[in-house]
Amino acid sequence: MSVDHRSAWSDFWAQNQQSGSGCLPKAWQGIDTAQREAWAGFARKLPKNARVLDLATGDGLVLRWLGGFRSDLSLLGVDLADRLPAAPRGTKIRSGVAMERLPLPDGRFTAVVSQFGFEYSDLPKSAREVARVLRKDGIVGLITHRQDGPILAYNLDRQEQIRWVLEDCDLPAIARRSLSMPGLGTRTIPPAITQAPVEGAKRFGPQSAAWEIAEAIRQSLVLGQRDAPGNVIKLIESITAKAGNELARIASLEAACRQTADEAKFAAALELAGLQEIERSPLHDRAYPAPFADFRLIRHR
Repeated sequence: MSVDHRSAWSDFWAQNQQSGSGCLPKAWQGIDTAQREAWAGFARKLPKNARVLDLATGDGLVLRWLGGFRSDLSLLGVDLADRLPAAPRGTKIRSGVAMERLPLPDGRFTAVVSQFGFEYSDLPKSAREVARVLRKDGIVGLITHRQDGPILAYNLDRQEQIRWVLEDCDLPAIARRSLSMPGLGTRTIPPAITQAPVEGAKRFGPQSAAWEIAEAIRQSLVLGQRDAPGNVIKLIESITAKAGNELARIASLEAACRQTADEAKFAAALELAGLQEIERSPLHDRAYPAPFADFRLIRHR
């Protein structure tokens, strides 16, 4: 299934107007706390009236935190997604902006930041752009994914569950075929679709993506029994598209984790741009023993 990553993330933010959590498991509340504390420490390093650029800003969570810590900061966020939540109060956000091609002047910013964003990009190009828009004495703060962390593991589990519904069980195709059968329409629900939510819950858990998507398809057929088959097919296609978008986001997360895991390549991209990592600290959530991310402090040489 081929899905455009830009559209996939636009769809995510359109559906999660106040999420703040991206692909993080909601049960791990400590992740938010650890991130916030990391940015509080970073904010203390900034000079008065600093101009800060947030890459892959999403819903502007980092901007909101920084603005809460320091009211004197000038805060701008950019993101590749075309549709984003409203900018937090006192900040500005520009959508449809790739970090590899920033439409911003040279030396404009005191600091550049990114939370789970920079590593999704073409690293050499983005590093050059960061160095270009950053003042010579500027600093960069990055929270980056870890390949050995719980966030990737959590999302790979969801990937398996979604593929079980879409590929192994092929539920969307079964639903469409049942709706196209002459004389039956939506009156008959195939046993495979009736049984899939139960099987999904048994295999992956009662609130898993496998159960959720299978149940959504089943409910579409049940509730659409008195509707035109074409309308129900559109609903099935919408469910399938959203699931496909999540697969695309997980694929981009996998690629991002591979980039941070290749430490030599990551460092080389910074070095060629005139940037140097001077400090790295693992971030932990108490619910999981392994670090979920790294906080990197980088200086413009």
